[in-house]
Amino acid sequence: MCTVTFIPAGDKIYLTSNRDEKHWRSNAWPPAVHAAASGNLLFPKDGDAGGTWIAAHENGNAIVFLNGGFVRHTPQPPYRKSRGLILLELLDSADPFLAFSAIGLQQIEPFTAIIWSTGNLFECRWDGHQKHVKRLSAATPHIWSSATLYEGEVVEKRKSWFSEWLQQSRIAAQPVPDDILYFHQFTGDGDTHNDLRMNRNGQVFTVSVTMLTLTDEATHMHYLDLKNNNAFTQQLTVEKSLAGR
Repeated sequence: MCTVTFIPAGDKIYLTSNRDEKHWRSNAWPPAVHAAASGNLLFPKDGDAGGTWIAAHENGNAIVFLNGGFVRHTPQPPYRKSRGLILLELLDSADPFLAFSAIGLQQIEPFTAIIWSTGNLFECRWDGHQKHVKRLSAATPHIWSSATLYEGEVVEKRKSWFSEWLQQSRIAAQPVPDDILYFHQFTGDGDTHNDLRMNRNGQVFTVSVTMLTLTDEATHMHYLDLKNNNAFTQQLTVEKSLAGR
């Protein structure tokens, strides 16, 4: 829930997340298709609370979460519900952006939601007191870093890495999944506290990289379990009768 990129490429959208977690957190379950009230959802499942940090719906929508709103906050548990369960509640709808606008978030820890909904891209933040929403260009690549782990200077440095990577000739012409996964694993300047694949003395480190490839026909999820050196792929067919509803 800590580094996210959005990359449009022709008829595909790539939404990729590095999950940075504390060493004591349980292993996540690899991606699987789960039935929900509004249709099928594809996501890896958090091993502790049962929610997720990235998921796609068979209607073509998708959400990825980052910890924190705008700045690092002091946790004030107990919280009413895990943020990962909030993600699933938002996605289990025809329009998760409207669901975010309507949902009550009192006693929920701050988060940032990147929402791909009915062909539109939204950045939705909950700072613990109020919601903030912004519609972004879906024709432009974007990168986000968690407010709880990365200060402003580091966030800007990571944006510059992303910009430089995008300008490479092969990437600029047509990024492919392997390029994106490589960027998420090996980009940095040797500072293991702040490189994209980070490790802060074994206490907090990047445990996985998850990439959604979204098309009008299907969603593919590629999941790299860095903690256990495993890789998984899963597919969810887009149900045309649900798309855009």
